[in-house]
Amino acid sequence: MNSEQLVCGIHAVNAALTRDGHVAELWVDSGRRNDARLRSLIDVATTQVIPLHFVALAEVDRLATNLRHQGVVGRINSAPVYSEHDLERLIEQHGKTLLLLVLDGVQDPHNLGACLRTADAAGVHAVIAPRDRATGLTAAVRKVACGGAESVPFIQVTNLARTLRYCKDKGVWLVGASGEADMEVYEADLQGPIGLVLGAEESGLRRLTKEHCDSLVRIPMLGQVESLNVSVATGICLYEVLRQRQVAGGDRKK
Repeated sequence: MNSEQLVCGIHAVNAALTRDGHVAELWVDSGRRNDARLRSLIDVATTQVIPLHFVALAEVDRLATNLRHQGVVGRINSAPVYSEHDLERLIEQHGKTLLLLVLDGVQDPHNLGACLRTADAAGVHAVIAPRDRATGLTAAVRKVACGGAESVPFIQVTNLARTLRYCKDKGVWLVGASGEADMEVYEADLQGPIGLVLGAEESGLRRLTKEHCDSLVRIPMLGQVESLNVSVATGICLYEVLRQRQVAGGDRKK
């Protein structure tokens, strides 16, 4: 079975169940079928007429392929496939409120999952990533994302530079995060349609990606650590966008 079509763990499965028609079937550890949290999932699955398989723990372990499953694994229906062609619709639909997150070569599934979870919380309209040298929506990503992988469109592109040029041509202001930037993220104007661009875990933004950004910002680092985990940096930058937009919205109401 393709592990990319599995969700593991109570939170991830519950998030998938809240989207009717998303879960195709569930496997539950028969030794934990009376567990209160699993019982709730079982009741929802029964209501949605989702096939349930009560199996031995060893079978759940096998399906989860070393992921922490908490006694439940679900197979999801194929999620919508997004591509560069969906960007035009998203940009037109959201206009000046557009918020995109661009991840340049994030390879760690846990980092991508954490970024998707934060993207969902911050109201990001789509996450863009290259197909090559970057992780996709694996079961590990879905588990960490806790539903963010299903709620936020994930667009994998064949040519990231070309996609960035397209976004710029459509009026999206691209803000790249780089430790070498002169301006702090709190000093940047993050109003209007924004695409936040963050780089890989170790190398950061690639040169060509950085060149396509309209501006570069840095997160102030006051200690001895030189850089932050990409998912932490993503959260800081996204919530600065939200903070500025909420302040601007409050000013307009006065």
